[in-house]
Amino acid sequence: MREIKAEAIGQAVARLCMSANRNLPQDVRACITRSREAEPWAPARGILDRIVENYEIAEAEELPICQDTGVACVFLEVGQEVHIAGDLPAAVNAGVRKGYLEAGLRCSVVADPLRRVNTKDNTPAVLYTTLVPGDQVKVTVAPKGAGSENMSRIAMLRPSDGAQGVKDFVVKTVEEAGPNPCPPIVVGVGIGGCFDRSAELAKRALLRHTGDPNPDPFYADMERELLERINALGFGPQGLGGRTTALAVHIEAAPCHMASLPVAVNINCHVTRHESEVL
Repeated sequence: MREIKAEAIGQAVARLCMSANRNLPQDVRACITRSREAEPWAPARGILDRIVENYEIAEAEELPICQDTGVACVFLEVGQEVHIAGDLPAAVNAGVRKGYLEAGLRCSVVADPLRRVNTKDNTPAVLYTTLVPGDQVKVTVAPKGAGSENMSRIAMLRPSDGAQGVKDFVVKTVEEAGPNPCPPIVVGVGIGGCFDRSAELAKRALLRHTGDPNPDPFYADMERELLERINALGFGPQGLGGRTTALAVHIEAAPCHMASLPVAVNINCHVTRHESEVL
């Protein structure tokens, strides 16, 4: 049994909060570059050029890529051969506090959804913990801004709605979102599980290497079809027209009750931030 101090996990969270808010992952950058090369409309290409300029400046000057530095979504994959010494949730929140305050990142969390008083340190984090084989802990921080999060939706479809119903719901969600989530977007889709599980699947879908297809050919084909349909909507970069409304569609699926068909859509703007560290 390997022991890892909760404090060490918190320190990793602090580093990742800073880095994830300043550095756009290479996979997302590659998708933006490919989209820029394939974009037929000159004004849209110009906007994509400005997006590239923005994330290059953020990296060089250690500034946030976006002023909305988001809720800190922290994903922990904890090996079953690990003993965590200390208070894990407290350590994670201490890491978020340290990362956001030391880096001068905007703190956006309110302590209560209706009595809206800012906690002033961006805590508490939204913490997801999964047990996996092994003796390591993988820490992933994915700051999630409100502009795209607010455009996300969930539905309990009828099983008879089938694949077509799921696809139509995804496209309708993006169409109703319009320019609000700051396109080009990355679309996470969760299918199955139960009401809350489908939403978690959709959020986890955004952690995948952007643009990599689902390993199941059935869902890979669905991802390609959805990406084509979404880009045909014509909202384009920042909603000002063009072919590049979405960079990628990622689907994650799970078993569900035979009488249910849960589906969730979690939208992310082009600033699809996620960074990991293994302890």
